[in-house]
Amino acid sequence: MEKIFEQGLLYDFYGELLTEHQRSIYEDAVFNDMSLGEIAEEHGISRQGVHDLIKRCDKILSEYESKLHLVERFAKAKEKLGAIEALTKMEDSECMESIRLLAQELLAEL
Repeated sequence: MEKIFEQGLLYDFYGELLTEHQRSIYEDAVFNDMSLGEIAEEHGISRQGVHDLIKRCDKILSEYESKLHLVERFAKAKEKLGAIEALTKMEDSECMESIRLLAQELLAEL
């Protein structure tokens, strides 16, 4: 399950950098939970070709992350916003409530 979550997160950030063909097959495998055989039949390629393309896409997406660190920065920002929200619950002031609400909005957007 963790691998699928990681694949989905990397795809969310970098999927548009894949070709349309790569995106289509990768989405079928990761998001539509189709088997290699089903994908191969739908796209008119071999099961091995599907397997190789998925592995290649995983590598490409991981390489983008290792260079750009967008997912890592996203996770850190989300963690910090969660901490800000938790801290604002400690004080009962109008200002802190506004900060808490802003933090909630930012967390929802991420």
